[in-house]
Amino acid sequence: MSHDEPAWTSVSTLDDLWEGDIAEVTVGGDRVLLVHLPGGELRAYQGRCPHSEFPLAEGDLDGKTLTCAGHGWEFDLVTGQGRNPETCRLYAFPVRLRGERIDVAVPVDGRPHHNRCRG
Repeated sequence: MSHDEPAWTSVSTLDDLWEGDIAEVTVGGDRVLLVHLPGGELRAYQGRCPHSEFPLAEGDLDGKTLTCAGHGWEFDLVTGQGRNPETCRLYAFPVRLRGERIDVAVPVDGRPHHNRCRG
């Protein structure tokens, strides 16, 4: 495997992450927010708020919008784009479904896999 190719890791199952749920998983040294959107799509983003590093899995999920419990920042979980503020975006990880297993890929590049934004 080259350093640019991601390493896939099985992190959950559909039985453990129901539609409309979020969860935090750890892949290597990265905390990842695993998302099972209404309608069945899966997403994986950085697990910490880019503003305060508060755990995003402790936030409030309303449909496809996540509000961080730390300072109320809002993110569109379809795209990872910030809604409040709009100048911030969550780092997205590749995610795939193999049967009932959910896999997340983390780049093997030795770099941090999260975005940071100021308030």
